[in-house]
Amino acid sequence: MPISPSSSAQAAREVVARRLRDLRKGAGLTVTELADRCGWHHAKTSRIENALTAPSTKDIRAWSAACGAADQAEDVVTQSLHAESMYTEWRHQVRSGLKQLQDSAVQFFHDTQLFRVYSSSLVPGLLQTEGYAAGVLGISARFREIPIDDSAEAAKARVGRSRVIHEPGHRFVLVVEEAALHYRVGDEDAMAAQLGYLLTAGALPQVSLGVIPSATRERSQWPRETFHVYDDKLVSVELVSARVKITQPSEVALYLKAFEQLRGMAVYGAEARSLVLRAIEALQ
Repeated sequence: MPISPSSSAQAAREVVARRLRDLRKGAGLTVTELADRCGWHHAKTSRIENALTAPSTKDIRAWSAACGAADQAEDVVTQSLHAESMYTEWRHQVRSGLKQLQDSAVQFFHDTQLFRVYSSSLVPGLLQTEGYAAGVLGISARFREIPIDDSAEAAKARVGRSRVIHEPGHRFVLVVEEAALHYRVGDEDAMAAQLGYLLTAGALPQVSLGVIPSATRERSQWPRETFHVYDDKLVSVELVSARVKITQPSEVALYLKAFEQLRGMAVYGAEARSLVLRAIEALQ
């Protein structure tokens, strides 16, 4: 089963921390001696070696030079930047507004050929209508206390970005839990429009939409956090506090294994449509 994505990001930080610790020990320096050479308090050295504080590029270069290993600095810098890019707090991502966040992924979507999405709680963004998206993004804006709520504009941008499903050269494999069809996001009209659109979009030849029935017996995977897999190369996992990007091949493979098991529990075609229609009827 997939390991915690936040743990995955922390593990990447710990690899950098161990490498710096090995450089210090290889140079025969104590924690205090290295701190003296770098011009900072020994507590900072300990925090970095224990992966409690992420070293800056300047810190890594000073550390490497102090250990007589300046030639290794850039390699460690690259590792550290990768580790930090894996885990990006939402408060940083929404700093310029929710619309900008939607717009930032447009080119990436155009460049991606195979999209795999699993969602246990929401209709996937690629299949969201404007009204439903506005509801989702509005909740996000209020929860994150964004000063300027541009969720309506962001919803338009999300729908515009999702037009990629109508462009040639892309395939979409989407799996949702049946419960996601019943969670009320927006008013009754917005939900009805959203569910109706699923019936249309799910019939597109380039789209495979599977629904895992709530009554599924002997599940091989329990409901997971929402995750997206792009071209077998990148997994994006959405947490309450952050978005985690996973590129390590062994971890990507683990998410693909989980996705295939989840996909195997889903129903498709007429069976999936009947579950969507049941959700529409439940709105009455």
